[in-house]
Amino acid sequence: MHLSDYTKEFKTNLKLAWPVILGMLGHTFVAFADNVMVGQLGTAELAAVSLGNSFVFIGMSLGIGFSTAITPLVAEADGAKNKERAKSVLKHGLVLCLGLGIALFLLMLASKPLMRAMKQPHEVVTLAMPYLDIIAFSLIPMVLFQAFKQFSDGLSHTKYAMYATLGANVINISLNYLLIFGNFGFPKLGVIGAALGTLIARIIMVWFIWYMLKKKEKFTYFVTNFNFKTITNSFIKKIVSLGFPSALQMFFEVAIFTAAIWLSGVLGKNPQAANQIALNLSSMTFMVGMGLGVAATVRVGNQKGLHDYISLRRIAYSVFFLTLLIEIVFAAAFLLLRNWFPTIYLDENDLLHQVDNLEVIALAAKLLMIAAFFQISDGIQVVVLGALRGLQDVKIPTYITFIAYWIVGFPISFYLGLYTKWESQGIWIGLLAGLTTSSILLFLRFRYLSKKLIVQQTNGLT
Repeated sequence: MHLSDYTKEFKTNLKLAWPVILGMLGHTFVAFADNVMVGQLGTAELAAVSLGNSFVFIGMSLGIGFSTAITPLVAEADGAKNKERAKSVLKHGLVLCLGLGIALFLLMLASKPLMRAMKQPHEVVTLAMPYLDIIAFSLIPMVLFQAFKQFSDGLSHTKYAMYATLGANVINISLNYLLIFGNFGFPKLGVIGAALGTLIARIIMVWFIWYMLKKKEKFTYFVTNFNFKTITNSFIKKIVSLGFPSALQMFFEVAIFTAAIWLSGVLGKNPQAANQIALNLSSMTFMVGMGLGVAATVRVGNQKGLHDYISLRRIAYSVFFLTLLIEIVFAAAFLLLRNWFPTIYLDENDLLHQVDNLEVIALAAKLLMIAAFFQISDGIQVVVLGALRGLQDVKIPTYITFIAYWIVGFPISFYLGLYTKWESQGIWIGLLAGLTTSSILLFLRFRYLSKKLIVQQTNGLT
């Protein structure tokens, strides 16, 4: 094939991906806004938000990962023009996501004692405890939102989730301004205000995406008149069989970044604050990969429904190539602007906190240099996972992600971070090793499966 066979797909890939990217960036921008606003209160408050979110990120990864099972099933049903099956996937997905959201909330509450057992700074833990209570409850509307989002993504209509997320961002930032600092007569709640803003915004976000889908005539059938009395075991098993491994895949990656937060906390509040800055910036670029991963899932799922495996492989490779080009740009930006980015979060001229702030800024710049190198690995691994999810291949990728992050990545982070002079940089070198291993192994897996499908079809076996 010629290069143009891949580049001609860029427009369709981006058309699908950009609303998802903006929507996912919306979620990250909420954390960015929280960090910037809370950072004005001090490094201890910023570290507390980091610690509280580290628990919630684990729950969120399980919820979002599980909900991604909805997208390939809906995409396949859409490719086969089976509206009834697509609606049934959404109905069963909503039931499962609601139950999972409640379970994750209770799990977060039960895990609170771990904060004091992890050798985190006492001042940070004291601030993080009440923050976690509220932010954990927001997982319930968050996971429900994901069910609607993954459904509309599966139908190749990715804008509705974007609108809902961007609208929720405006509400969240406005509430942060009022509740964190106590402006316009509102109580000054500090980190609690940030948590309340996120909770309220996520509740509104669920209602908003449902309302927008309900208003559109072509979606009314799918999102109304659910008969929840007719829950089918076969559908439940199908979603769980795809969703549980997908949740584990995301969990393994998010958990190693969460471990990086905890390891940084052992080193002190300033390393933890620096880690949070670098992690928040890296999360933003990761959301671009996530959006392209959704495009890969939808397009591969559609081609699977059509049984066109040659086009399936070509389209998937076009997404991988596009991701590579974008991630190279991000890597360059991280390298060139690594000394400036941290100053967005902390004021270099704040005399009260100047010593701490300058230390955090310098350390964050070093972490961003390492983050620049794993941009490509991180982007490639998430889009290849999306393509494999479109093939409904989830079990082997789950093993791959576990090996990459917890057999390769975490031991390196743990040893270099706590037992060598590399400290925080050593933690992030481990992240780089895990992401690189994951991207290589997942790509080899997709290459093998797609070639196998083409050969089978050529020989009349599919």
